[in-house]
Amino acid sequence: MDYKSTLLMPKTDFPMRGNLPKNEPNMQEKWEKMDIYGKVLERTKGRPFFVLHDGPPYANGDLHMGHAMNKVLKDIIVRHRSMTGFHAPYVPGWDTHGLPIEQALVNKGVNRKEMSVAEFRKLCEEYAYEQIDRQRTQFKRIGVRGDWDHPYITLKPEFEARQIGVFGDMAKKGYIYKGKKPVYWSPSSESALAEAEIEYKDKRSPSIYVAFPVKDGKGVLDAGTNFIIWTTTPWTIPANLGISVHPEFVYSVVEADGKKWVVAKDLVEQVGEKLGWTDAATVKEMKGAELEHIVATHPLYGRDSLVILGEHVTIDAGTGCVHTAPGHGEDDFRVGKANGLDVLCPVDDKGYMTDEAPGFDGLFYEEANKPITEALKEKGALLALEFITHSYPHDWRSKKPVIFRATAQWFASIESFRDELLQAIRDTSFTPAWGETRLFNMVRDRGDWCISRQRAWGVPIPVFYAENGEPVITDETISHIQKLFREHGSNIWFEREAADLLPEGFTHPGSPNGKFTKETDIMDVWFDSGSTHQGVLVERDDLVYPADLYLEGSDQYRGWFNSSLTTSVAVCGRAPYKGILSHGFTLDSEGRKMSKSLGNVILPSQVMNQMGADILRLWVASSDYTADVHVADSIFKQVSEVYRKIRNTLRFLHGNLFDFDPAKDRVAYEDLRPVDQYMDLKLQNLIRTVRGAYDRYEFMTVYSAVNNFCTTDLSSFYLDIAKDVVYIEAPDNAHRRAMQTVMYDTLLALLKLMSPILPHTTDEMWGYLEHETEESVQLTDMPDARLESEEDRELLYRFDRLMEVRDDVLKALEEARNAKTIGKSLEAAITLYVPEDLKAQFGAEDIDFAQFFIVSKFSVGGNLEHSPADASGMTVRVTVEKADGEKCARCWSVPGTVGDDPAHPDLCARCAEVVANHYE
Repeated sequence: MDYKSTLLMPKTDFPMRGNLPKNEPNMQEKWEKMDIYGKVLERTKGRPFFVLHDGPPYANGDLHMGHAMNKVLKDIIVRHRSMTGFHAPYVPGWDTHGLPIEQALVNKGVNRKEMSVAEFRKLCEEYAYEQIDRQRTQFKRIGVRGDWDHPYITLKPEFEARQIGVFGDMAKKGYIYKGKKPVYWSPSSESALAEAEIEYKDKRSPSIYVAFPVKDGKGVLDAGTNFIIWTTTPWTIPANLGISVHPEFVYSVVEADGKKWVVAKDLVEQVGEKLGWTDAATVKEMKGAELEHIVATHPLYGRDSLVILGEHVTIDAGTGCVHTAPGHGEDDFRVGKANGLDVLCPVDDKGYMTDEAPGFDGLFYEEANKPITEALKEKGALLALEFITHSYPHDWRSKKPVIFRATAQWFASIESFRDELLQAIRDTSFTPAWGETRLFNMVRDRGDWCISRQRAWGVPIPVFYAENGEPVITDETISHIQKLFREHGSNIWFEREAADLLPEGFTHPGSPNGKFTKETDIMDVWFDSGSTHQGVLVERDDLVYPADLYLEGSDQYRGWFNSSLTTSVAVCGRAPYKGILSHGFTLDSEGRKMSKSLGNVILPSQVMNQMGADILRLWVASSDYTADVHVADSIFKQVSEVYRKIRNTLRFLHGNLFDFDPAKDRVAYEDLRPVDQYMDLKLQNLIRTVRGAYDRYEFMTVYSAVNNFCTTDLSSFYLDIAKDVVYIEAPDNAHRRAMQTVMYDTLLALLKLMSPILPHTTDEMWGYLEHETEESVQLTDMPDARLESEEDRELLYRFDRLMEVRDDVLKALEEARNAKTIGKSLEAAITLYVPEDLKAQFGAEDIDFAQFFIVSKFSVGGNLEHSPADASGMTVRVTVEKADGEKCARCWSVPGTVGDDPAHPDLCARCAEVVANHYE
């Protein structure tokens, strides 16, 4: 008889190889046809909302690994929440205005000068939609579930109309104003920039020390005494109108080289070394406050330079006497304004010096450094010149240096409601916790927000100007513009004259002749994305405000998190989010930023084409995403090995359930053997661990817990010992059905627990479960862990001790194999010597210890101290011998009963009985 045919070997059509690159697109097509997103929402209708509001990626270019990590994290969270009692819609979005799209068109050969602004904007819109379609296809390939057919897009008329409403509400409360003050200005982009559009890089700059002679010492300083200033921006010297000193610092008058110099006392030695002073002597000291309103002389132009007090002055470097140009610095502007200084800014939009800088007009500001330095030297005012490399603000798009430049701009006041902003931050939960301090400090220290840009592609600032120059922003004009934008889009602002954009019959006292002009600047794109809480969360019926969570990269503390907070608190008095979660950046294996020039770029598409989206998603889950995350082929290979382990575990579980019907074959928990109960308790612990980790957004814990469970608890233990039961015993054997019950529950739990991370793989396996009625695992809820009883804890404690002994036994078996005492472990007979307190455990009849250790014979010897070898300090002692008797041809064990049944002389008594009763 062919005894192999009587074994109940695993049977499953679930393939061992996932072939994910080929099969995942088919799965995604299936989801699209069945409208899985709609079905999930229909199933969860009526539950409490959980809204993760999507921060809009910019619609330009292919996705990089940062995009992939961000979207996978969001998808994991949304999928998990929809399976844990929440209604979790997910509406993706895109940021579509701004300079990169303008630049992309110019790079493609579009000549802006040959068309109107409105025509150019039409091309920008078309380009944006092309990029959206391109990125949407790539996001869907990653397996991100959402309302992809109805995303929010910041260029859509309904969104723009809502954004105008946000601007109007802020203006009505007095938070919007126009003023001339220094802002970050990008000569390369010819536009003002917000703080979020600045990045810092090293720059080599001239470092100069310059003498400003005293004209009127106010009885404190002698004429001819010189203030010494230090600056790394010589091009701003023509704009100098003052010198700032700290009121509390002590200043010294130093006599050296035949002249008198004013320097902060703490910096005298340092400055003296720089200037090469010999025989320097301090002749006088005074507080900075005593120097107020002394008049010095500009070394180039002979005009007055007023000495003023400023708390911003430091003694970390320089001289303690700060060159002050109100047109080129935020602190300079503030103290200059307080002291009645003009705002002189002799630099134009493109960065060239104007005729307000006599002798240097027409020079690009950086090119002016050398001639200005030479002019100072000719005047005898240049005391020292060297070059330093220091961190300097750059335009994050053009990567070129920016300057501070005073221009007339529109601002959103931060100072007016800073306390409410800070309170809103305190009311928000942060993951990681340091995010609160980071955002709090940024808002605490930031200046007013410059919201105007001198570009074409964006939402116009909805302001009219009366004949007398007065800005016109009223409820009536805002409401009318909103209506026009909602009907026609914002391009209408550039297609019509001011009179045609105003409400019919509109009048204003500043325009007696009824003539108006319109603002030509557009809004900062951060105002666009910062308004999504109104344009999306409030505007759409399928979402709610405020969102439960905003999730973006850590750079968004100064970007989207910040701009959204500002507009939301201004309009609604609260943050637009209940929680913020941030992640780090993706770097190569050496911690470098990925770039084409370095040749270290790994694209999401590469990973998906070679390994599959589920590998990419598992990599995200395996990462400590709150810090920077390394990306490398070797890392993906490691993750793919873990994936294979999980997949093969699912396959093995399913293969051993081919004849199991949970409706009639399930064994109640109380009827399970202790070993099966122990495995079920381990499963309950896994469920508890994973559910808690998901709730805390700790996906690395999910990854580790599931991997360890599959590797250690299942493969190395339970599934290994199960073979002797589920393969060998009769189909309806109680022990076999008990193990199948645990396997079935484990398979279902693993599929549900891993569905947010591995949606393609878990849904693929779900399709093979004939006894589950739901179309998809996505249409189920997470398993709930059973409450742990005192009896459960006692059983866990008992088995945890037994598992420690099992490790010792397995080690002894391995040594016996190496010594050629045995071949396979089923050839072994072991004797266990244990301490007295463990004897009862191994004498218990409710556990088959031969099966537990996967040996043929098991016995307990005497006390540990009487074991055959020195066992000092050991928990147990194991002796391994070759089992006496013949090997069973069916189960391969050597139980000593082979041949007991003459009808089956090659079988042990157990196998002979099974075959006789079920296969003859």
